[in-house]
Parts: sequence; structure tokens; C-alpha cells
Amino acid sequence: QVQLVESGGGSVQAGGSLRLSCAASGDTSSSRWMGWFRQAPGKEREGVARIRTSGSNTFYADSVNGRFTISQDNAKRTVYLQMNSLNPEDTAMYYCAATSRWWPGWTRTDWDYWGHGTQVTVSS
Repeated sequence: QVQLVESGGGSVQAGGSLRLSCAASGDTSSSRWMGWFRQAPGKEREGVARIRTSGSNTFYADSVNGRFTISQDNAKRTVYLQMNSLNPEDTAMYYCAATSRWWPGWTRTDWDYWGHGTQVTVSS
């Protein structure tokens, strides 16, 4: 089992920045990828960014590429999401996820463990 706890959400004006953190505990050695997803009210949960826990391969959704950066500190078992140039369309609950799959996609069922989320609100 893997437990994931997100933090760092909040309210920010358009153009601002936030850094989200996801602290992992438990059997983290089984997690090959860590990812960030988000879900806005009335919308499906969508993938934002993912990082391979060994090797640091990264993938981003087109909507955030160039603005968001995912990174990790394996010693702290923490994954980060640096979000810059935020706009109101980025407003959502942000979730951290982990998976033991070799090459997961953005499909929700590809991911084994989920945190409870942290809210990000961007005002215009």
C-alpha cells in the first residue's frame, strides 16, 4: 500500500505561481511512476504531469506544457508540481497518484493509488 498526501494548494491571481507537494509513504518501492491529475467542477479528471521514479522521464498534458514542471526528491519521497503562469482554467482539485505500471497513460485505471487532493483556485 502507498499513502499519498498533497499540500500547497491555495488561491492565486492569474499569472501567479504555486508549488504543490505530494508526500508518499508505505511501500513506495513498487511505484514506477508518480503523477498529478486535476478535476474541475463538472469535468472529468484529467492528467497533468507524470514522472518516472527512476530515470526522471516526464510527460505533460498539452494544456500545461511549458508552464508546469514536475520533479521529485526521492530521498524525501516527495513529488512536486511547480505551476507558473496560472490562469482561471487551471482552477481545480489537484490529485497526486502513483502506479506500478511500466508505461501508464492518463487513464484513471492505470493508476493504483490516489491522494485526497488539494484545491487550486486562480482568479482573473
